[in-house]
Amino acid sequence: MDARSWAARRWLCPPGIAMLALLSLLGCQLPSSEAKVYSRCELAKVLHDFGLNGFRGYGLSDWICLAYFTSGFNTAAVDHEADGSTNNGIFQINSRRWCKDLSKKALNLCRLYCSDLLNPNLKDTVVCAMKIAQEPLGLGYWEAWRHHCQGKDLSDWVDGCEF
Repeated sequence: MDARSWAARRWLCPPGIAMLALLSLLGCQLPSSEAKVYSRCELAKVLHDFGLNGFRGYGLSDWICLAYFTSGFNTAAVDHEADGSTNNGIFQINSRRWCKDLSKKALNLCRLYCSDLLNPNLKDTVVCAMKIAQEPLGLGYWEAWRHHCQGKDLSDWVDGCEF
């Protein structure tokens, strides 16, 4: 290899640029700084402050149980359904009816983007969940709540939590 071809290669990909490219790729693998996984009591306090305790007859423990079995208290949880819809955020709110994603067919009854439901500030999520709870099925809209929470003693979900 002569000196000119080595110099040309060195100029095309200096070591600093290669390292920067590698760090950028690794950065894509890290979780978003916008994601938040709440603790049980931390979430209970936030939902209590939003007024969910007793909303439409559901106790705070119903909401905490629902969040645990849908997302594991993870605000960034997204689940993809076979029909192309997504379940989004800490309550896994579906894009078919409640929020707007890439699909043009969504009803968007909560009048927000599905990505808004992934925010660790739960205001949009709580407002949308309250709208869903006002539907005839209430929290029964969520299969996870029906199977894991409905009709059960849920007092453990808020025991030891301070509001």
